Amino acid sequence: MSDTINTALLKDDLYQAVNGEWLKTAQIPADKATTGGFADLADQIEETLMRDFGELLDGTATTDDQYLQEFVKYYRIVADFKQRDAAGFSPVKQSLDQIAQLTDLADWQAHLYDLTMSGNASPFELYVGPDMKDTQHYALNAEVPSLILPDKTYYEDGNEQADALLAVYSQMVLKLFKLAGYEDDFAKATLEGALKFDRSLAPYEKDSTERADYAKDYNRYTLEDFSQLSSNIDLAGFAKQLINATPDQVIVSEPKFYAALDDLVNDQTFTDMKNWLFVKRLVGTSGLLSDEARIVGGEYGRALSGSKEPKSQQKSAYYFATGQFSQVVGLYYAHKYFGEAAKKDVQQMVEKMVAVYQHRLANNDWLSADTKKKAVTKLSTLGIQVGYPDELDPLYKKFVVDPTESLYENDERFTKIVLADHYSRWGKEVDRTRWEMPAHMVNAYYNPQFNVIVFPAAILQAPFYSLNQNSSENYGGIGAVIAHEISHAFDNNGAQFDEVGNLHNWWTEDDMKHFKALAQEEIDQFDGLETPAGKVNGKLVVSENIADAGGLSCALAAAKGEDDVDLKAFFLNWSRIWRMKSSLEREKLLLSIDVHSPNVLRANVQPKNLTEFYEVFDIKPGDGMYLPEDQRVNIW
Repeated sequence: MSDTINTALLKDDLYQAVNGEWLKTAQIPADKATTGGFADLADQIEETLMRDFGELLDGTATTDDQYLQEFVKYYRIVADFKQRDAAGFSPVKQSLDQIAQLTDLADWQAHLYDLTMSGNASPFELYVGPDMKDTQHYALNAEVPSLILPDKTYYEDGNEQADALLAVYSQMVLKLFKLAGYEDDFAKATLEGALKFDRSLAPYEKDSTERADYAKDYNRYTLEDFSQLSSNIDLAGFAKQLINATPDQVIVSEPKFYAALDDLVNDQTFTDMKNWLFVKRLVGTSGLLSDEARIVGGEYGRALSGSKEPKSQQKSAYYFATGQFSQVVGLYYAHKYFGEAAKKDVQQMVEKMVAVYQHRLANNDWLSADTKKKAVTKLSTLGIQVGYPDELDPLYKKFVVDPTESLYENDERFTKIVLADHYSRWGKEVDRTRWEMPAHMVNAYYNPQFNVIVFPAAILQAPFYSLNQNSSENYGGIGAVIAHEISHAFDNNGAQFDEVGNLHNWWTEDDMKHFKALAQEEIDQFDGLETPAGKVNGKLVVSENIADAGGLSCALAAAKGEDDVDLKAFFLNWSRIWRMKSSLEREKLLLSIDVHSPNVLRANVQPKNLTEFYEVFDIKPGDGMYLPEDQRVNIW
């Protein structure tokens, strides 16, 4: 790469040495909250696909792909702001009236199935997902509703951001009421009740740190026991209605919330709950209506992210349409812009990284032989998916656009198709080939329930990866990302799942105790570190830090095995991929809810744990990047 490196800073601040000059001039787009790294690649893909799809929209290009044709028809409706402005709020009025006319809990229960299948909010949520202890089969799960504020901690005394955010939210909602033609008194009373109900839910929900330990989401109830959690709602009847069968069990993620369900949803709270449902629908559908409604309805989101301006009509249409047809768009992108040579090369990199991990596990000095054997088994059965899925998800073949309908009507129909497909999975074997991200998304993931790592095509480009970069740069970029995802199989969450993705303990008691002690060292290394947005919560970010540490360490080992090894280039590219300029608002939000550490710390802290880093840059005591040996953390 041709970036200007400030060599004088390398010993004190790797991140600034690599990215400092870029940070001085980088401009965050007014309609976004970040620039750099992942965001830059996403912006490039946005530009490329908006150009391509623009040609399909105006007829200068055509396609024989029938599913892409449906996408273009949908995109055309989304982008028709003249028609959307003319319709105003009329498309959603019937849906809002349905909520407003609910008379009591029994009336709500009678309409609950239809409300749910139309995408309305609910004070409790049932969904279908792989059974954590039998991942070959789907189970019915009970989840909690999303709060208006980002996390329950925002409702606690002393949270400085809560009042300001609620003020923005309230102003936004009142503007939407006005646009929709409602009287001020009705608007104010409805908003007040909605906020009161939302606040009542918060004490019984987990915070982001508690949710980061997702193995604790598995709490099995018989259907009878689950039904007894509420005397006001027919939970069992609703569950049967959703899946068109009688489930033998329900997996409850947050028992404390469901134990309080009778106190939260009853005759006395009904009016506030109805107001909450109404406001959620009003806000949730605003992006489907007029341009003014779209812009007003995004005010709260922009306050959270720090974006200064709403997206243009063209960009908003692009993101909305591609979001609905994400896998169709992903396959188009992958087939046109992602080469087989790159796919094959990355596949080999993954296999090399797996080999490094196998070697490390086999030679680990603190795992017992029994746990070590099971760890190697888990690694040897790890699934690898690179680039894009082999076939389009059949769900998208059900999306047929009706050009005579409004955007809202098409969207609601698609919502019903998606939810019907979702609930129909219950009782079937799990499709373990299903991709959770489209190929044009700049990201990667590990799914512990499938024991699979996935690298969409979009992330497989510079600076993460390029056939034109030397191997060390690629290992410092995509190699570290690959090994990061592998490491998730052995982080504090992933370590609780076996080789087929089932939740069960395959560790000896002593091994798990030792691992937890090492994880605590990782927590301690980050906990309380200062950033301009506040202090890091080490417990919240521990799983991603374990993955970063293992990823960087294993990628380094792989880089050292290549003929063109250049460890300086390796560490420089590691820092480069984390470059990011972000709004302070977004940084504050992520500190509260994100399981990833701030990018500057991801770039700077992990290299300090590796001996080779000190050797390459001649780091000595007194240098900013120096960390005493007894404070360095190495798990894998």
